[in-house]
Amino acid sequence: MPDIKRMMIIGLDCAEPSLVLGRFRDQLPTLSALADAGAYGRLESVVPPITVPAWSCMMSSRTPGDLGIYGFRNRADHSYDGLFIANGSAVKEPRLWDIVGRRGLRSIVLGVPGTFPVRPLNGLMVSCFLTPSTQSQYTFPPALRNEVEDVVGEYLFDCTEFRTEDKDDLLRQIYEMTDKRFALADHFLSTKPWELFAMVEMGTDRIHHGFWKDMDPAHRKHVPGGAYEQAILDYHVHVDGLVANLLRHADDETAVLIVSDHGAKRMDGGIRINEWLRREGLLGLEREPQGRSSTRECGIDWSRTKVWAEGGYYSRVFLNVEGREPEGTIPAADYERFRDELIERISAIPDDQGRPIPTKVFRPEDVYPEIKGVAPDLIVHFGDLYWRAVGTVGGDEGLYTFDNDTGPDDANHAQHGMFILRAPGVEPGLRDGAHLLDVAPTVLELLGQPVPPAMRGASLLERVTA
Repeated sequence: MPDIKRMMIIGLDCAEPSLVLGRFRDQLPTLSALADAGAYGRLESVVPPITVPAWSCMMSSRTPGDLGIYGFRNRADHSYDGLFIANGSAVKEPRLWDIVGRRGLRSIVLGVPGTFPVRPLNGLMVSCFLTPSTQSQYTFPPALRNEVEDVVGEYLFDCTEFRTEDKDDLLRQIYEMTDKRFALADHFLSTKPWELFAMVEMGTDRIHHGFWKDMDPAHRKHVPGGAYEQAILDYHVHVDGLVANLLRHADDETAVLIVSDHGAKRMDGGIRINEWLRREGLLGLEREPQGRSSTRECGIDWSRTKVWAEGGYYSRVFLNVEGREPEGTIPAADYERFRDELIERISAIPDDQGRPIPTKVFRPEDVYPEIKGVAPDLIVHFGDLYWRAVGTVGGDEGLYTFDNDTGPDDANHAQHGMFILRAPGVEPGLRDGAHLLDVAPTVLELLGQPVPPAMRGASLLERVTA
């Protein structure tokens, strides 16, 4: 490989390969030119394919099982209410900037999920979308926040609420957030020393969740000719121009990686997993639901409960096991038999028309070589992720809902994100078989650094170089 001095990583959360590398490609001159000059393709994400933990998995080449992070909220123990939010404090494995920093390389880290609260590094950091507000300490070094505010004013970590009916305001927020993040990136690249630059823009995720139905004729809520039909394309064109501006800082000795943590696809609806469990006699409640309710509002009667679940873009399913949970009802000796039967029953849940859907139910031990913390007993991707899981019970909806319980949301996450890698010696062309866990080893090899043996992925360079 030619001598590469620097690595520029531009992360676009939720960027969908069928759009960036397909449908929109001819209208994205910057990203298209990068793809023409480098290796590109789909990038398989982890299970589950969600922002937390996917970016931390990418930057450490460790699985959710290695990190002990299986979603935004996780069980801290086998009690019923011991939960923790998986912010940066939960990530114990070293990530790229930690590894290269120990070897004397300097990093600029901007908005990468899993970086709040900030930690010291050899370089500088502005924290991620999990930062509560600018009143929190969100930079390293601490005094950097003054420079951030001088450059962009009030920095925006995320939209205040991307699940909203006020689409004009959502668009305004997305563009403002994105413009400020890229302006800050340009400032840092212009004024700070660096060998590793890593940023993540959240706007690509928020635009998909907010406007997918307007773009996609296959979406059940699509109305042709709507006012926002071009919103997703227009935003991608805007981001393409912002990326072009950053590439001014990438010389012939700089490798460039455009990457997403997962993709996006239409959401056909929600399957109310806890309502299904209740109807199957597996979940008992203390109080009958008064309309659509959460299990927290109704209370779970643990003496009558064998299984409970959490909703989201996927579902985490938990078994109430004797000797493990405080009021366990499933004999430990029956655990595997019961779990196998539950997999079959969940997999057989049809769509709202009674048609079979390709639901995937994962045992954690089948997808993670190591399991730390308290993993769900099962992880469920309903209908190849065209359906999300909804945790509510009661009401008149039955088992299916087409109004998201946390606000309007048009899209679910897809298992494959995307990558474009341009670097000296990298042969142009489409590449198959890349995995999110391969990113960190690839970056380290490009920078001439040894790859820690604990990393799960493998460098892509043997597959993308001549």
